[in-house]
Amino acid sequence: MELDRSQISQKLNPVSQKLDPVSQKLDLGGDAGSAKSPNCRRRCPKAHQAILSAAADLLAEKGYGGVSIEAIAQRAGVGKQTIYRWWPCKAEVMMEVCAAQMREAASVPDTGCVKTDLLHLLHQLTALITQTNLGRVVTGLIAEAQTDAKVAEAFQAQFVTPQRATTRSILLSGIARGELCPDLELEVAIDTLQGAVWYRLGLTHAPLDENFAAALVNQLLIGMEHLRES
Repeated sequence: MELDRSQISQKLNPVSQKLDPVSQKLDLGGDAGSAKSPNCRRRCPKAHQAILSAAADLLAEKGYGGVSIEAIAQRAGVGKQTIYRWWPCKAEVMMEVCAAQMREAASVPDTGCVKTDLLHLLHQLTALITQTNLGRVVTGLIAEAQTDAKVAEAFQAQFVTPQRATTRSILLSGIARGELCPDLELEVAIDTLQGAVWYRLGLTHAPLDENFAAALVNQLLIGMEHLRES
């Protein structure tokens, strides 16, 4: 499932497209550089939107490694202390941006066929991480998550859990329709599908494309069919 340039642009930066820039700095108080957990109740919506918009624009222009808190603050027209009050580090700002992009671009398939639904899900995911900045950003976040427990926790909540939930829903629907064995080890099946994608993304030893997605789904379904017959 290939995306043309206009689709990629829309999927890559929906946050920026929907948010109005803030042209003047917003003085919201607080100590500069304080790294506290995000406090959504105290967020000024205008500043919050400006920060996400600026982060999304910089991500598209410079990639994950080229973005800094200072650059985001300058582009958004806010002080660094405002960003640090709501996000403890750059990784968590970018994670919120990318999670929003993924939610905008992805849909939950429900065609009535488990194979078609799984293929649709994997085609969406592989297109996003190979045809937009998302793949490089996620690779950077995974690297940071290895040494930062807070980044790991946020990555789990923003990326891993939603993807696993969608995959689980597809498999449960397949079981309900009688397409899959009711004794299926759901978590292992999810690990097989999702894990293979992140493995290829991290090692870059083979392409993430539609051929890979089709082979992966076929292999999983063959294994599940053997389980049904045993």
